Amino acid sequence: MRLKGDGKDIVFVRAAQRNANVVIEALGDKPINEYASSEAGKLRDTLLTKGLAVTSIKRMFGSIKAIINLAMAEHGIEGRNPFSSIYMPDEVQEERQPIPLDSLRRIQRDCMAIDDEMRWLLALISDTGMRLSEAAGLHKDDIILDAPIPYISLQPHSWRRLKTKGSARLIPLIGASLWAAKRIQQRDSRYAFPRYCDGKICNANSASAALNKWMKPRLRDNAVVHSFRHSMRDRLRAVECPSDIIDQIGGWSASSVGASYGKGYELPVLAKWMKMLED
Repeated sequence: MRLKGDGKDIVFVRAAQRNANVVIEALGDKPINEYASSEAGKLRDTLLTKGLAVTSIKRMFGSIKAIINLAMAEHGIEGRNPFSSIYMPDEVQEERQPIPLDSLRRIQRDCMAIDDEMRWLLALISDTGMRLSEAAGLHKDDIILDAPIPYISLQPHSWRRLKTKGSARLIPLIGASLWAAKRIQQRDSRYAFPRYCDGKICNANSASAALNKWMKPRLRDNAVVHSFRHSMRDRLRAVECPSDIIDQIGGWSASSVGASYGKGYELPVLAKWMKMLED
């Protein structure tokens, strides 16, 4: 933490501590050069038995390998990192399906009827296509309502980084998202969703679990909060929105080299296409 933790958020610190504790609980607290590759394989099998996804285990092993590599280099320890080159089975990725428009509208109506912070978050995502962490980590100053075109000014914060450089963007507010933004601005809080963000950390995982649980009886099994992003892309395709505008609205990587040149589309152009989704 002394070498790597400077400037990192609490999530980084917690993950490193948690992953180190996983090794200690499963294999014991040993000098790092006394762990064997066979023990690393045993840890992998233990985590698989507990039902962890292969992608989660790979992420955990990446952190563990980095911790040990740093310690070996700093202390002049020779040898091979026992957590390197551990075989991981292939994982069949479940394809995320977009949410059908009738189901999306029903979810939006339910959000407006219940009218609380969790439902504001879901409604905001439903008509913007934002990632859950992007929305949960908003400051109220990021929500611009007193403009000819209301919009979200999505930008990185100390408590919530953005996935890519292109993730920083302007998103016009329409429909359920505009309703949610107005409700958020009426409350007395600096943060859009103080339940999940306090200016120090943004707990998007907690929001994800709660929202997915609420959505499950209302949608088919494989639809989750992230499915709203898939739906947004399909909805924009349905109105024949150009792909580079779709990429800019959703913060997706540009699909062509040319799309990465210049400043991108101005807010009125984005709003023109977004408003077509209200029909």
